[in-house]
Amino acid sequence: MTVQPSVTFYTLGCRLNQAETATLSDAFRQAGYAIKEFGEQTDICVINTCSVTGQSEARCRNMIRNVLRKHPDTFMVVVGCYAQIGIEMLRNIPGIDMIVGTEQKFDVVQLIHSVCEAQGERPDLPKQTEPLIFHSAEIAAADFTMRATGNFTARTRANIKIQDGCNFFCSYCIVPYTRGRDRSRTFEDIRREAQELAARGHQEIVITGVNIGTYAYQGKGFLDVLRVLEEIEGIQRIRITSIEPMTVPEGIIDYFATSGKLCHFLHIPLQSGSNAILEMMNRRYRREEFAEFVHQLTEAVPDIHIGTDIIVGFPGEGNAEFEESRELLATLPLHYAHVFSFSARQGTNAANLPHPVAPEVITERSEILRNLSKQKRQAFYKRHIGKTVSVLFERKQQNGLFTGYTGNYIKVGVNSDESLSNRMLDVVITEVTGDNIAVGRLC
Repeated sequence: MTVQPSVTFYTLGCRLNQAETATLSDAFRQAGYAIKEFGEQTDICVINTCSVTGQSEARCRNMIRNVLRKHPDTFMVVVGCYAQIGIEMLRNIPGIDMIVGTEQKFDVVQLIHSVCEAQGERPDLPKQTEPLIFHSAEIAAADFTMRATGNFTARTRANIKIQDGCNFFCSYCIVPYTRGRDRSRTFEDIRREAQELAARGHQEIVITGVNIGTYAYQGKGFLDVLRVLEEIEGIQRIRITSIEPMTVPEGIIDYFATSGKLCHFLHIPLQSGSNAILEMMNRRYRREEFAEFVHQLTEAVPDIHIGTDIIVGFPGEGNAEFEESRELLATLPLHYAHVFSFSARQGTNAANLPHPVAPEVITERSEILRNLSKQKRQAFYKRHIGKTVSVLFERKQQNGLFTGYTGNYIKVGVNSDESLSNRMLDVVITEVTGDNIAVGRLC
């Protein structure tokens, strides 16, 4: 390796993966590595993978091959969910040097150093003829701490992981097998990282995990996490990303309505508007319960921005079941939907269910919901025309607008010749573009 070894990272998949990549980045930084932009020539490339769908795994393989074509001499490390369950496929990709499963993921720096030390007088990091594999089928179920603080130097918002794993086993989901069982981060370690992130200048903290609503550590629950984050000086915003309907803690609506820092935004996955399909998915709620919560939340917090996930084409979804999903998205105060076209995920119960939906039908139905989602997001944005909103600015776009987000997660752009990055400023919204940017002027 060079005098100061260098490393770059690429993350596929969810915000939790992003948080974990940032933790790995900080561990490498502490070990003396230069962190470089993805795409640059580096000694090491770490790719944090996703395995939520077969398409996700294909994207992982394509990214690995693309990097190795451009930088064949880089030491390629593959971590993340696909590294946990896709070893046999990954080990057949020429050029991968190390595959690290879930249990050993945060030991990557030490594992690389052990490879260097094995060279004796040649402390290089040689390409491997066969990938080194560090993997355990057993994933610890104990509560945990993180060894570093997320390195989000290029971002204004910082993700903080509070929980991992899942015990629900939805019939379409591979996550319990890639991340193990539900476990929580120690309470004081959450406080420690949040304080350090605030000291680094991050004004917004985004709470991440697989099932953050299940957080439980020594009598502390999810609302206690919110309270401790509110106490930290320098943190202006706390954002909840996605929380499962069956894990929403009692008292969350009142907390949204009264908190001075909790962002008025919530993503809550529906997955289907049909009770029959929800039962086959092993989801632990009914459409009526979901609808009641959404109505109660919007009544208490009128400006809240609520999004959802919907899976289209789950086995057994006929026209009537699809219409139940479409109708619920259309009539509830939901403002967008991430629409996923179902594909059978090997290793899950749903892969063996009868009555598959034809691919062309899935495509048609998915397009219907995506168009509806676009219309609803536009309508929500347009409600804010003429209003003054507080925006945490992030970066300048290619279109010349400096953009950032409101507390309720509206993307706002303004014209500015000066850098507005990481500044919280008031903006009057004047129009909404077709690509969902609320354009305004600084107050």
